[in-house]
Amino acid sequence: MDVQIEILYCGICHSDLHTVRSEWQNTAYPVVPGHEIVGRVTTVGGEVKAFKAGDMAAVGCMVDSCRTCPDCRENLEQYCQNALTFTYNSPDKHTGKMTYGGYSNLIVVDEHFVLHLPEKLDPAAAAPLLCAGITTYSPLRHWQVGQGQKVGIVGLGGLGHMGVKFAHAFRAHVVLFTTSPDKVEDAKRLGADEVVISKNPDEMRQHLNSFDFILDTVAASHNLDAYIELLKRDGTLCLIGVPDAPHPSRGGAKLIFRRRKMTGSLIGGIKETQEMLDFCADDGIVSDIERIPIHEINVAYHRMLKSDVKYRFVIDLASLKQETATALTGRKVLCRQNKSVDVQDEPICSCDWLSF
Repeated sequence: MDVQIEILYCGICHSDLHTVRSEWQNTAYPVVPGHEIVGRVTTVGGEVKAFKAGDMAAVGCMVDSCRTCPDCRENLEQYCQNALTFTYNSPDKHTGKMTYGGYSNLIVVDEHFVLHLPEKLDPAAAAPLLCAGITTYSPLRHWQVGQGQKVGIVGLGGLGHMGVKFAHAFRAHVVLFTTSPDKVEDAKRLGADEVVISKNPDEMRQHLNSFDFILDTVAASHNLDAYIELLKRDGTLCLIGVPDAPHPSRGGAKLIFRRRKMTGSLIGGIKETQEMLDFCADDGIVSDIERIPIHEINVAYHRMLKSDVKYRFVIDLASLKQETATALTGRKVLCRQNKSVDVQDEPICSCDWLSF
């Protein structure tokens, strides 16, 4: 039931950066990141029915699950507790080896976890939909965000800009929260009806007790209490950004006295991800991207640390075929110990491992 895909484009997720730097303390080196994969089918197994050679296809954050537990039977494979296998840095139940992701030329995936890429979607700009897209689409759909609701999106990065686009497409009144005044105009261009500078207490107070739903996309530790008190009675704060340290919050009373809820959401199931791709094709929604060659991956990581991207890097994997070891000569790269290394004739570092 396997499908072999020639990878054309792979988005760079903040999870890739967390993993490369082992900020979640679970990285098994050497690691090949990448779970926003778009490519072309080259070969299929004899029992594969849904794909054929030449089809455009996509792969997201997971490549296997048990398929029999209650979560899997409800098309919520991302919550499988028995055998969920992520696209990279995850034990493969069949081989016992770690999975490798989309910073590569080829990937082989079980048919069940391969998605059809609609012809209307630009392949490069569609790649981030496989994580950033579904991660924001799924909670907005689950909590039935729509017309007549006031919805907040916290953060305008890879996830946040997709959250703004989807909430706007669902006809909600969209308020974007950002610490950066220079993002105001861009947020409105993307579909925000209002923009609040979250470090301005006066602007925040104007929205107390008024939100039906707030989607927090920030992948860094920050105080949640300021957003909890913006929720109306029965409002929901949903977290989708995974920080490298716990969020500070003393919001128990703020939740209790207004029957507010704080929850989380993890990507989306395969069926819902296909639904999301089809919705994007019909509504003309893709990610705002900056396309890069593979040898600029470390530059991209450094820029991500400074939030210097609008709004998702996407690797053009044609560049991988063109790269050779000599092409790295004279570049600075990051080693496993996070040291900057000058590459001359060959990589030299005590840890003998390079991050890309």
